[in-house]
Amino acid sequence: MARKKSLMQQMLAAQRERQRHAEAEQKRQAAALDRAARAQQQAELQEQKNRDARELATYKSNLARAEQEKKQQAADAAKIERDLERREQQREREAARQRDAEARARKAAEAERSKADAAEARAAKAAAVEEMKAEAAHRTAEVEQRVAAFAGVLADRERGLHHHRLALEDEFDSRGAEALAAAVAELLAQIGYPEHLQDAVRAAYAPETRELLLEIELPRQSVIPAEAGFRYASSKAAIVAEPRKPAEIRQMFRDLAARFTLRALDHALAISPPSLVDVVLVNGHVRAKDPATGKPIHPCLVSVKTTRENFEEIELDEPTLDPGTCLKYLNAMLSPHPYDLEGVRPVLAFDLSRFKFVEELDVLSQLDHRKDLLQLSPTEFEHLVRQLFEAMGLKAWVTQASRDDGVDGFAFNPDPVLGGQCVIQAKRYSKVIPIEAVRALEGTIQDKRAAKGILVATSWFSSADREFADRMGRIELIDGSNLKALLAEHLGLDVVIGLERLPLGWLPSDIA
Repeated sequence: MARKKSLMQQMLAAQRERQRHAEAEQKRQAAALDRAARAQQQAELQEQKNRDARELATYKSNLARAEQEKKQQAADAAKIERDLERREQQREREAARQRDAEARARKAAEAERSKADAAEARAAKAAAVEEMKAEAAHRTAEVEQRVAAFAGVLADRERGLHHHRLALEDEFDSRGAEALAAAVAELLAQIGYPEHLQDAVRAAYAPETRELLLEIELPRQSVIPAEAGFRYASSKAAIVAEPRKPAEIRQMFRDLAARFTLRALDHALAISPPSLVDVVLVNGHVRAKDPATGKPIHPCLVSVKTTRENFEEIELDEPTLDPGTCLKYLNAMLSPHPYDLEGVRPVLAFDLSRFKFVEELDVLSQLDHRKDLLQLSPTEFEHLVRQLFEAMGLKAWVTQASRDDGVDGFAFNPDPVLGGQCVIQAKRYSKVIPIEAVRALEGTIQDKRAAKGILVATSWFSSADREFADRMGRIELIDGSNLKALLAEHLGLDVVIGLERLPLGWLPSDIA
């Protein structure tokens, strides 16, 4: 038993030994495997490292080559850039040389053009100077021609106008005084005047006195050239005027007005029949603007009245004849300062063509002693007033009853200082004169261009009438009491005025 245990133990021990050997072998194998595995792994790791090292080396080599290539490319790019820059600089230098060449060419061309322009400018300036000198000479010649035309107003007047006399005589015989005046005005208007000068004329004829009245338009101040001539001023490179002296301008205008007046006298006497016209009166007016007010004015600068006999003593064609002195010889009213529009009082300032006169009626021979003025007809009363004014030294007419423009009569005082024309209204009233009649007379004075107006009445005027007349300054009122006194003084008439009542402030002797 013991032996069996020992055997078993031995067997177990042997088995355990074998097991230990097997385990040891396993361990050795395992260790060998492990070592082999580790070696394999180490080898693989080494291989991997080698591969990694090779790859790194390759990468580094590639990176180095890439860096080298990049540097090469950068160098190439820099070279290319340098080449481009050199070519650009070269192009710029070429362009600069081209610009310089073009600039030099332009400067040369401009210099040539400047020389040509300067030469052309000098030629143009010289031509312009010559042209302006010629223009100055031309304008001077025009001025001298205009001035020379002034002398022609009288020297070159038309002659041989006597053949018109027979036709004018026939015109008067067939159609009367107005037709004769119209024919005279038409004939005178047909006679030509020098250029720039006016030739307007109006005419009237008074058969009772065989007087022909002409109203002519004198040239305006502007016809006298303010320049004596023109010249070229090199300092201003322009044409400058040489002003005419003011005294010379005034004298030329005065002389021209005198020539116009003498021409009108000569033509009027030449065409008018001596059997009809013995006296010619010429009023020379000028249309202008009043320098003080700017309003139109029409002053009379010359007024002359002469007989045919006196005028025929004058030699108008005598070269030494002075027109102004000639008018003084004819006792003309000539403005001392015509250029300044200083007017004169006309010798006869009314326009006969604007009035229609009736045959004179001798009322005095028909009046009974102490005739009542209110019993006269309107026409008889008007003629009585006319005879009164004639007895007072005035020349008077009575107008036609129809279309007399508010004028019953017309009177003229030939006194050159205090005289003038006046329109007359005769009112055969028995009551106060209305203010409308006095106002109407003021309008008539303006319309007829009269110096004053006279309202003669058989009755009396109100305070409003007299205030208006005093305010206007050119209306004279003659009431019944004054009329009675004037008739007694100048005509020796002792008349009565049969008023129904005695006006305030009058005495019975004023009307009876």
